[in-house]
Amino acid sequence: MEQAKVHDWPGYLGWTVGLLLLIVVVYWLMRQGWNWRRTLQSDLSALPAVPSETGTPILESSGRYHGSTTAGNWLDRVVAHGLGTRSLAELTLTEQGLLARRPGATDLWVPAEALTGARTDSGIAGKVVPSGLLVVGWRLAERELESGFRLDHPDEHAAWVTAIAQLATRTATAGTTRTEGVTP
Repeated sequence: MEQAKVHDWPGYLGWTVGLLLLIVVVYWLMRQGWNWRRTLQSDLSALPAVPSETGTPILESSGRYHGSTTAGNWLDRVVAHGLGTRSLAELTLTEQGLLARRPGATDLWVPAEALTGARTDSGIAGKVVPSGLLVVGWRLAERELESGFRLDHPDEHAAWVTAIAQLATRTATAGTTRTEGVTP
């Protein structure tokens, strides 16, 4: 009497090795794409250095940094200078600007004169968050960028939008007043 074959070990091992190779190839291709994007964005100016004194806080919150994109294109992720790294974030808004302390990643400092506004949205950089995100608009040299934050308390998003809009308006008005008084 012949016994039934219970396990096909060579077949199982072949499929397992094939699946692992496929996963490694897909990961390698994703990594190459990330590096290619970083190369394409190599012309992006360096991030402003965090000043030693940022001023008295207007608002403070904790949450998550979800990434930065070029303004108006929520799928065009910016990865240069560590802006593509998702991380925890401690946000502080002062009269001098916005500071995002990011443990394990490069801190982000946006001077007040570089802020262009803020809004709430459902997604950024391919990440959709049903409870919403705080999206902060800012300029880095000649490039317009947007950075997305998910605060631990989403009901605080509206206060942040208002405060950032007021600060951006004040600094834009102050900058216009200074340049109008200058004669070439």
